[in-house]
Amino acid sequence: MPTSRRRRAPSRPAGYGPASAACAALVLILVLTVFHPARAMLDNRKVPAPGQHMAFRETDFAEIPGWSEDDQRGALKAFLRSCRKGGWKGGKTSPVASAEVRQGLAAACAEAARRGLSERSTLVEARQFFESAFRAYHVDTAKPDGFLTGYYEPELEGSLTRSEAYRVPILKRPDDLVDLVDRSLHASANDRLAAGRSEGGKVVPYFTRQEIEDGALDGRGLTLLYLKDPVDAFFMHVQGSGRIRLADGQVVRIGYAGKNGHPYTSIGGVLVSRGIFSREEMSLATLRGWLDAHPKEGRELMQLNRSYIFFQMYGPARDGEGPVGASGVALTEGRSLAVDASYHVLGTPIYAMSPTLGVAGRSGLNRLMIAQDVGSAIKGPERGDIFWGSGKAAEALAGETKHPGSFIVLLPRGVTVP
Repeated sequence: MPTSRRRRAPSRPAGYGPASAACAALVLILVLTVFHPARAMLDNRKVPAPGQHMAFRETDFAEIPGWSEDDQRGALKAFLRSCRKGGWKGGKTSPVASAEVRQGLAAACAEAARRGLSERSTLVEARQFFESAFRAYHVDTAKPDGFLTGYYEPELEGSLTRSEAYRVPILKRPDDLVDLVDRSLHASANDRLAAGRSEGGKVVPYFTRQEIEDGALDGRGLTLLYLKDPVDAFFMHVQGSGRIRLADGQVVRIGYAGKNGHPYTSIGGVLVSRGIFSREEMSLATLRGWLDAHPKEGRELMQLNRSYIFFQMYGPARDGEGPVGASGVALTEGRSLAVDASYHVLGTPIYAMSPTLGVAGRSGLNRLMIAQDVGSAIKGPERGDIFWGSGKAAEALAGETKHPGSFIVLLPRGVTVP
């Protein structure tokens, strides 16, 4: 929200749990935050409050753990995609001037073009570029509590027409939806309405997930396509994108087009708060299994997440391209990172580190990524959500990614750092 990402979780019907405003507020307090794609659903840690102090402490590239073992070609590929898009956003809470960072990123892109860098550049060329065009800074916070999660792009079966098998509608953006907060800043606005509905010259709260599923938008011609399973649809809302295979074999891609503006609630956190699972037991697979085994209660649980995502159709993906993130760039598997854009300018290279997160048989994660997406639950200076790709393997990896982590931010040379 994905967007997609990004976010960066599932749905529910009427009849489950308390319906009062006080109870709804309590659910929000009990939320675990991970997401937008496995993202917000699983994380059970508190995240830093908006505006938490963040400082930068310079380090040499030679002192960065794992830097010499990382393959920066993937990060270069992702960075060059950001260069083609431009329009860097975010960074208003950063200790450095976001305008300087944006100018510096544009200059780094120009330097990459001058060097003739491309997605076919060598590892040596990629590493030398990042070391010469940027300086590396540890992110320091008053209360270090960095956390990494993962998200993915679901691959599902669907239909352009409703039938007995395909009954779950996926909706496009309504024309009366009014954005109140830029998408890149949804994390900092998750405690209030980020969008509303134009009615009688005023903006009022938009329909909730439950109201929409109960028919509030029926008859308006908003259906893009239909899925079989409401749980699949809910998870796709959390991820913010999807690849849908139709009966004729055609694959269509859909991605984030807007949200109803209500705060995101982690239903995995709700199950933990009720004592159904421990925090250690909760994972994407655990949550999916419980929802499948309890269809009535599951629908009610999913509707506790009042946030609802609207989608749009995209053209066919080129090889190696993921869904489009909040920066307007096609995401790169394992190299695109959803961040809190109130702290970081989208397009910034960020080196993510986690000693407990192992990938591809390797112990620990030390990897250069590019900030290219956001998520409602991705909140804090060292809160990151890794895009792991499309399909079941990526889903499994995303569902298990919930590890302490830390950031080293690469700022363009010339940026003034206090």
